[in-house]
Parts: sequence; structure tokens; C-alpha cells
Amino acid sequence: MKLYVYLMEGRHLPLKSLYVKLQAGNLKSKTRTLNGTNNPIWNEEFAFLINGIEDELHISVYQCNEDSGIFTVSKSLIGRVRVPVCLISSEDSQNLPPTWFSLETAKGLKFKRGNPSSASILLAISLRANGEDDQTHQTHPHHRTSPLRKMKAIAGKLERFFSKNGNPKPDDCSDQSLKSSDFEDGLEEQTSSCCDFEEAIEKMQSNSCNEVEMPDDLQGGILLDQIYIISAKDLNNILFAPNSSFRKDLAELQGTTDLHDGPWTWKSGSKPCLSRVVSYTNPASKLVKAVKATEEQTYLYADTSKFAVHVDVYTPDVPYGNTFKLEILYKITSEPHGDESLSRLVISWGINFIHHTMMKGMIEGGARQGLKESFDQFAKFLAQNVKQGDSMDTLNKDDMLETLKTEHKSDWEQVTQYFCNFTVISTCFMLLYVLAHILVGKLWKNEGLEFNGLDLPDNFGELITSGILIIHLERLYNMISHFVQARLQRTSDHGIKGQGDGWLLTVALIEGENIALDNSKEIPDSYVVLTCNGRLKTSSVKLQSSDPQWNEILEFDAMEEPPSTLDVQVFSFDGLFDHSNVIGHTEINFLKHTSAELADIWVPLVGKIAQTSQSKLHLRIFLDNTNGYDTIKEYLTKMEKEVGKKLNTRSPRRNSTFLKIFGLPQEEFLINHFSCSLKRKVPLQGRIFLSARIIGFYANFFGRKTKFFFLWEDIFDIQVLPPSLSSMGSPQLVIVLEKDRGLDASHGAKSHDEEGRLQFYFMSFVSFHEASRTIMALWRTKSVVSHPKEQAVDKEEEDDEDMSLASIDDCGPCLAVEDTSMSKLESSTVAANISSLMEMYNGGQLEHVVMKKCGCIGYVTSDWETVKPDLLERRLLYRLNRQFSIFGGEVTCTQQKTQIPNSKGWIVNEFMTLHDIPFSDHFRVHFKYRIVETTDESCRCDVYASVSWIKSTRLQQTITRSIIDKFDRRFREIVELIQSGSVVLSQELTNV
Repeated sequence: MKLYVYLMEGRHLPLKSLYVKLQAGNLKSKTRTLNGTNNPIWNEEFAFLINGIEDELHISVYQCNEDSGIFTVSKSLIGRVRVPVCLISSEDSQNLPPTWFSLETAKGLKFKRGNPSSASILLAISLRANGEDDQTHQTHPHHRTSPLRKMKAIAGKLERFFSKNGNPKPDDCSDQSLKSSDFEDGLEEQTSSCCDFEEAIEKMQSNSCNEVEMPDDLQGGILLDQIYIISAKDLNNILFAPNSSFRKDLAELQGTTDLHDGPWTWKSGSKPCLSRVVSYTNPASKLVKAVKATEEQTYLYADTSKFAVHVDVYTPDVPYGNTFKLEILYKITSEPHGDESLSRLVISWGINFIHHTMMKGMIEGGARQGLKESFDQFAKFLAQNVKQGDSMDTLNKDDMLETLKTEHKSDWEQVTQYFCNFTVISTCFMLLYVLAHILVGKLWKNEGLEFNGLDLPDNFGELITSGILIIHLERLYNMISHFVQARLQRTSDHGIKGQGDGWLLTVALIEGENIALDNSKEIPDSYVVLTCNGRLKTSSVKLQSSDPQWNEILEFDAMEEPPSTLDVQVFSFDGLFDHSNVIGHTEINFLKHTSAELADIWVPLVGKIAQTSQSKLHLRIFLDNTNGYDTIKEYLTKMEKEVGKKLNTRSPRRNSTFLKIFGLPQEEFLINHFSCSLKRKVPLQGRIFLSARIIGFYANFFGRKTKFFFLWEDIFDIQVLPPSLSSMGSPQLVIVLEKDRGLDASHGAKSHDEEGRLQFYFMSFVSFHEASRTIMALWRTKSVVSHPKEQAVDKEEEDDEDMSLASIDDCGPCLAVEDTSMSKLESSTVAANISSLMEMYNGGQLEHVVMKKCGCIGYVTSDWETVKPDLLERRLLYRLNRQFSIFGGEVTCTQQKTQIPNSKGWIVNEFMTLHDIPFSDHFRVHFKYRIVETTDESCRCDVYASVSWIKSTRLQQTITRSIIDKFDRRFREIVELIQSGSVVLSQELTNV
């Protein structure tokens, strides 16, 4: 039921600066404050939703004190009036005509009708049921006047009557009353009537009000933006149709009680609309008790494919509830896609402050948190009733990737773009000029040393012109050759479809912008290297373009676990080991971007050159789980072997809570969690969470939440400290991050080490052995898969020394010795006897120390095995550090040695295969060492090298030169270290 109250004026009030508060049930409201008069005129109307006639209307008159402070408003109660609703219902037509009510003090709060001679207020009150019209007969024009408007007319007559009787009003009040009357007279009459929902929607579609555009999203933000496989009309019926059971089921799930959906009513007037009133009681939370709420739902737009519903939410029982109202906007639009009918639901929110309050920030924060939690439940429950589709970017993945294949420029366009320059044009002009000169000249006349068939230049002008022409022709030939080779060039991993079941990563490399070298005048031949979970993909090389257009699709084979990051590096190709060719790099964190953002993203490049030029790349990234839930089960089974304990999948509720706490994407899954304390200045009790990609901590200390997480790849070291007095007798688990990594979690770190790495201390585990064993196993597994980083070279050396020799057996067969033409790389005399030099091939301490200092990480060797009576063979496995190669990379090598007959010497053949660097599958490297003793204290070493090409590429010469130069320098370093081998070994043993 609705209670309409019209407060007109007051008489003989003893004080000034007055305002009135009204309350009916749990709903409250107040008037404006009037100053300078004891006979205020408000002329304000109010409407209240009440539950029944047992409620009462309370009206209180207050005065604002003039000596109130800046931040506080002092007020004093003058008097009150209490009007029972049952009194209104007993009147004729449930209308109380304008009546004077005497004010009572706080001691005697009884209902009393007064007269204008005492301190009193003039009220007109009407009671109506929800959706009820004033008159049932609508045929006569006079029946279209609402009861409240009739009371306003009576009030106007009474005001004029009192004015004639000598009660003049102050000028300001008279003007205000006049303005209010003029405004009311100008209002267009509006009627409300109950109607059928379907008919009302059709009426809105045919109404002229639909000529307006769809409303914009509210300023508070987006609560839900999701695609559903259902038509927009059906989704609208599910959410707002009066016969839909969705709201009742949702209310039962959320614990909402006393749900009452009012009937949809059609309101005609200047802006016809369809609206209804919904009331309910929200369940109690930890901070707020159960409160009543009222929603006024209004259709702003309705069409066959578009709907917009605006909702005003009133919650007067919450703290400061009378100072604001919440606004929610539902927008349903049709999104056709193929044969399916799709609809998109976007829900936004806003807050409208009716009265000024200093608690605005707190109210907005509480409202945001409450709405987020409520609509998270709404989205999950709606997904159970309506099939949920992916985002439009994901739905159009195949279409976007297919479009890229057709967006390549034609050959003629590329020819025009590449050859349209001054060099080509001037060369063609000079060539045509010379040909014309030859045709016009006298071919039969010989002068000087000329003879038939040979016309030499006759002067310096012709000689200079011929030289310039030859230079231009050479440049033109190089450009044509360069272009043809670039067109034929395709890297081995370009365009290969990803295989296997698991996490399939597809990266569409669209274009680059402002790609430049350190020298701005030189345009780079740029290409992109993508690295994910230790796997590497390389794009093709784009020639002479600062804004290259790739439009290439690079797919990684399916991975057992979801990848955490994608490393992107841009190079201008000038050799494999040249540090100056790096243009820029960046890292894309899958945990900090939604799938919609990754589907079309511009990433800025980091680096001195890239940041100066503001270089960036345009990518489209799609991460799909092709094996569904089985991928998670297989990953947990694999981890069980490492942890040594059964790992079970967590319940959907617990996993959903974990994702909600840290704001993670849906593909992340929880592995285990433990109760522990985070040691900072004061220990903080909470829980540590372990998932496939992160390790996180969460604590809630009397409402003060502390949470952070970092990637497994960010961890540099994990240490176990014994129990101590500072840890209250509990062992501690210390996690040290890489330098400049995990900065978002810095507020949880206890300290920094000498190199600036963040250190996190965890203690007070219920089962420390189980927690530490699980964390160590997950970290070791992740660190082996991840790509080594430059900052962690020393740590990787320590870890890789523990690699088992069994992994060497998987290196595969070596390249057979062929009679290839080998170039002599080095020939030098070493000041060491042959036995000391051959220590480099015995797998001893000297060999490991020397190779480690030369840039080999995790250097592992097998024992020598006899292949033939005079031939021994062994296998090597190591990785190159970033000082040796910017790409890092892994090396598998087979060595064979044989003794030189009739001489004191050896021949060592080394067949090398490089992995995880660009074009590594195009070639193999062969080194040959011929070591012969010359004297008792010296020997001669000749080094030969060759590069055997499996696949052809225009970059063969550049790659060969880069490999030869780099390994030549390494050989010289090895010789220097061998000559001082005793010193090096002693220093290394001292450090150990």
C-alpha cells in the first residue's frame, strides 16, 4: 500500500530555521529548511510504501541552531505529530482532507487535531493500494484527477481563504508558494493502469518514445558483462516477466525474504513508461542486520532485440540510508552469430546522493562491495539456467584468425611499397638515358683505341656517368635479391598447427608500430620471438619497415599446465649472438588480463630504444583448454609423483572463493592451502594458497584484509630456517623472489637481501613438513619448465649441477662425420703439456670449472664409451647463459676422440646441436680439435669448424659468421683458463 502525504504549511511555530522529518514504517524523508519565518510554507509531497493499516505516520518538526560548528549541525526538536494509518483508512475514499494538527512535545506524543491559533501544521493524506487508480471510471475527464491533486486544490483554496482573513504571508514564502503552484498547474496529467506484461512491451515497441537511443552505462562501473545463448526477448522475460520463477529462486539462494513483486503498470504522460515496485528483505551480514529494500523498476527502452530497465533501490534502514539511493541499469542487446541467437547482458550501477553527507566515500565503497557479491551470485545462478557463451572476441576467434590469412598484401603492393624510392627511380632514369644515348650515338665511328663492339668513354663526363650507373645497378640488384629472398623466407615454426591435448596457446601477431633502431636513420629488418613455458616461436623477418605488418599465426603445442607469462622480444636480425640487435621486449601476464583484453591487445615494448621510439606490438592471444577437466587431473597426477602425496581437486565452492579473493581468471585451479603466519613486524595469521601458477597469502584481521600473490617463476630461492626464539619455536619457510619481480606483493615482504630481492617469511604451519615439501616440489617442477631469466643465472647453475646423467641419453643420435669442407678456426701453441690439455675432455673438476666460467650452465657429461677399438664417444648437455647468448638456449653435444697414429696426440670431433634459439633447426655445428705435443711443456692445437645446413635460408652467411666468431672467442678463453688451471681450480674450491 502507498501513503501519500502533502505537507503544506505551519502556523505559530515559536522558532525559525525549520524543517520537518516524516517517517512511515521503515521509510524516512525530510523537507527543505526554511529560514526567516515562523509561518513556513513547504508545499511538498511525499509517498511511502507501508505494509498495512497498523503502521503510523510520524512527523517531527526540528530547528537548526545558528551556532552549530563547521562539521556538525546542531538541531533541536520542537514537536511531533503521530497519525495512525487506520485513521486514514476510516475516512471516505481513504482520503484525509487538509487538516491542522497541533504539535505535541516529547512528553505527550498523542494524536490531536488542532487549529490555526496554536503551533500546528497543515497536512493532507491519502491511502492507496499499489497500482490502484483513483477512480475506476476513466470515461469522464473529471475522473482523471488524482486524489492528491484534489487535495492540493483544496489546500490552495484554504490558503487563499486565510490570506483574505488577514494572515498575510512573508514575501519570500508567497513567492515560493506561487512558483510551486505555477509549477503544479503546468504539470501534465498522468494516469497509471495495470496491464498485461506482453501487451505493455509491444506497446512500448510501437510507442514513439523508442526513438531515443539506448542509455549509457551508469558511472559506478560494470557489474556484469556476459554473452548468453538465448534471444534478447527470452532473456528479458526470464529476468522481468511477472510469471518468471527466476527471481524467487534467486531470492531463496541469496537468503532474501518477504519478496513481493508488484504488478507492472503503464504510466501515460509526456514520457510513457512501464514500471513496477518490488519489495524484499535482504539477509543479515557480518556488519549489517537484515534490512528492507524497495526497488522501482522502469523500462527506459524496449524493442524486439534491445531492452533497458532502470532500477532505483531504496534501503532506508541501512546506516545513512536516507541520504542516497542506488541505481542499477540492465541492458539486454541481441548479438547474432551464425545460426545461434545470442544476447548480451550488461549490468551497471551508480549511486545518487539525495542529501549531503561526509560519509560519501564509505557509502560508495560499501555499496560497491555489496553489489559485487550480490551480482556474482546472480551471474552464477543465471549461468545455471541459461547456457553461457564466451565473450565475443572468443566466439569470433576462428573468424579473426581466418581473416588474418587473407589480410596479406598482394605481391604487387609489396613490390610497389618496397621499390618506390629514389634509388630505384634514379637508376631507371639513368639506365634509360644511357640506352637512349647508345641508340642515338654513331655506332660505326671509331675514335682513339676503340674498335668494333667496344665503345669506350670519350670524356670524363661519360666515365663518371658510367661509374654512377654501375653503383646504382649494384644497389638495385641487392635490393631485388633481398626482396626475393625475404619473400621466399619462412621460418620452421611459422604456420605450424599446435598439437596435443591441454592448454593450447595461439598468438596472432598483427603488426608493429614505431619499430626503430638506435640509429633513427636506419630502418630495421625486424622479427619477433615469443617464449612461453620454455618453448620458443619465431616470426618471419619483415624488411625495411618501421611499422611492419606480419598478420601471422603462431601456435604453441598443448601444455600440461596453464602458462603464466608470455615473453615477447623484438629483434633486428644481425646475428644470433649480437647484443646490439635487441629493439625491445615485454612480458604479458595471463593472470592480470581477461580473455577479452588478450583477444585484442596493444603491448608497449620495454627497453632504451623501444621506449624512446614508443614502440608497441598489436597481438591477439587465445588460451584454450582442449582437454577439459582431464587436463587438470593429469597435471595433479604428475604433481603427486613430485610431492609424494595424494592431491585431490578442490570443491567448486572453495575454488571459486580462491579465485574471488585474488581476482584470478577462471582457468586457474587451487591445488592446496595451509594455515600459517606471515612474519613481518608483527606475525599475521592467515592462509597460504598454492595453485598451478601462483602462490598467494590471505589474512582477514578484524576486517583489515591482507592479500598478495606472486608467480612460481618469480621465486629465486626457497630456504628452510630452523626453529628459533624469534619464530616462537616454529621452523620458518623463507621465499626469496627474483630481483625486480613480484613488486605487487612487496607489502607482504619482511625484508630485502643485499641484492634487493624481496624476502617473505612464513611460519606456524600446522604441518610444516607437508607444507614445505609441497611448496618445494611445485617450485622445482615449475622452475625446470620455465625459461631461464638473466637475473637468475647463478641460481640456475646451482640447480642444474644436480641434473641426472640419464637426461643426456635423450639427446638423440649425433650427426655422422662427413667429409665436409671445414675452415680453420684457430691454430695456437698452448703452454701446457698434452696431459693437462686433455683434462678438458675427462669430465673432471677442471673441465666443469672452465666450462662454467665460459658461460655453460648446468654442464653435465657422460662417461667415455668405446664405439670402435680406436674410437671413444660421450655426450654433453648444458645451457648457454645470457652473457654468452641473448637467447640462452640449450646445447646437446656428442664428442668423439681418437689417438693420432705414430704421434703423441689426439683428434677430438664435436657435433653440436643448438635448441631454443631462432633458426636452430636449420643447421648443425661441427668442431674438430687436433692436439699434438710439440715439447714436454707445450702442445699445438688446431681448431676447425663448419656449419652444416639442413634447411636453406638467406641468413646463412650471417648466422655462420656469428657462430664462428662467438665460439672462436670462447676457445681462446678456454685456453687461457687451462694455462692457469691450477689457480682457477683452487679459487673455485675455496669459494665452494
